Amino acid sequence: MTQSDTDEAASFADLTLRPELLHTLTSLGYEEPTPIQRESIPPLLAGRDLLGQAATGTGKTAAFALPVLQLIGADTGGVEPAALVLVPTRELAVQVSEAFHRYGRELGTRVLPIYGGQPIGRQLRALASGVDVVIATPGRALDHLSRGTLRLGSLRTVVLDEADEMLDMGFAEDIDAILQEAPQERQTVLFSATMPPRIDAMARSHLREPVRIQIEREQAAPGEAPKVRQSAYLVARAHKPAALGRILDVEAPTAAIVFCRTREEVDQLTETLNGRGYRAEALHGGMSQEQRDRVMGRLRTGTADLLVATDVAARGLDIEQLTHVVNYNLPSAPESYVHRIGRVGRAGREGVAITLAEPREHRMLKTIERVTRQRITVEKIPTVADLHARRLELTRAALEESLIEDHFERFRVVVETLADEYDVMDVALAAVKLAHEATGGAVDDEEEIPQFVPRAERAERGRREHTGGRDRREYRGRDEGMTRIFVGVGRRVGVRPQDLVGAIANESRLSGRQIGAIEIADRFSLVEVPDSAVNDVVEALRATTIKGKRVTARRERDQDR
Repeated sequence: MTQSDTDEAASFADLTLRPELLHTLTSLGYEEPTPIQRESIPPLLAGRDLLGQAATGTGKTAAFALPVLQLIGADTGGVEPAALVLVPTRELAVQVSEAFHRYGRELGTRVLPIYGGQPIGRQLRALASGVDVVIATPGRALDHLSRGTLRLGSLRTVVLDEADEMLDMGFAEDIDAILQEAPQERQTVLFSATMPPRIDAMARSHLREPVRIQIEREQAAPGEAPKVRQSAYLVARAHKPAALGRILDVEAPTAAIVFCRTREEVDQLTETLNGRGYRAEALHGGMSQEQRDRVMGRLRTGTADLLVATDVAARGLDIEQLTHVVNYNLPSAPESYVHRIGRVGRAGREGVAITLAEPREHRMLKTIERVTRQRITVEKIPTVADLHARRLELTRAALEESLIEDHFERFRVVVETLADEYDVMDVALAAVKLAHEATGGAVDDEEEIPQFVPRAERAERGRREHTGGRDRREYRGRDEGMTRIFVGVGRRVGVRPQDLVGAIANESRLSGRQIGAIEIADRFSLVEVPDSAVNDVVEALRATTIKGKRVTARRERDQDR
């Protein structure tokens, strides 16, 4: 089913939602349902399973939250949850939980997010007293199931949100184990931004005759420019900060997200950009929710214009005034690229997606183009001359705005006095020069950045180094300090690399992309993590389970080899 296959609902009232939900939606300023909401809500209210493909920012949280809240209705008060929503990250768990609270505030629905990094005692008390909706990361949900503190016997609906991201993080077996504990006669809902074959396989395993919905991104009319202009620049790693500054100077975004791989890179690049005069804010997994809220507030009020973030920290963010997305590093897989650029070009607005790729990664750019079926134009890095021209254009635009506003009569005496001694054109040129320099338009000590032209041999080397583009760790720099951690489970209990990546990414502050090489022996495994994260990862692993087992974790010692 596509959005043209059913009659469009003009309002939420046409979707036969409860009066309490309609009143809440009206108070929140919601006027009409988005395409994914129009398509999803009726079959979900009818109890159908659903497989939906929709990009981030299309309104899919409300598309499943409103039917879940309606089906639970006023029938609350039990101990066991009636709905379970599985999400890939704790950041998304918090955001989905907030959405359920917001939509269901007049129904008194009890909602609980459970995820790693949160005091487990609070989760245990809430589960014991009873909840209606649980929003959980797979690892923590499985942990509570093994403890017996999460019971799914009364479950009516399971939602798998961002399913492709959960599979990328290695949660496939966890999801299977969780769904085996859920009643057979349940409603299962799966949403994903992309639909690779493994998502189809998951749907065939767990969904019963699902309604299939695909919400395509709005296409530009013939002859019009696409909604998202996608471009890439080939630049050596050492020149990336300067190249990014040059590109941002020329693009002059209203608001932009710059994606980095690691927390350390986010902090370093934020400091570099602020040193160049930008108003940049960092966002990563090492920050509290209060710090995150403060950062997002600055971006939305315009006191900051650049957000430098990791993928995990930025999951689910919807920033209305966003005009640019920048991949400071090439994403590890085409699906990650789709998630990132889906944040711009929404609601008919034009957006820009920019990627900084090292010359050896040119092959991966072609892979992304092939998978997304969208053109990524490789452009030349702006030169010093380009920068001069752009800054002069900004000065000209500022002067033109001043001329239109006509608030300069009090300066007339200055011009008339100078005109007695100098040519009026010279006076104007001197004034423009001062205005240009006062607004930061002068270019001092700017060096040209080496330009790379794609060559067949570079592309071939990129293909050999990054076959398939799927192993996120192959794309992370190896020059940072790494420490190996001993984990006391191995092949004998069926541990795979994705199990370890998922456990660490779900329960610690690291993202999957920060985890290095993994070696798995019969009785133990060795995992590389950044030096600065060793204690955090060890504590997180000791507090969770892998393959249903409590594990020992510590720094590697020589005798463990």
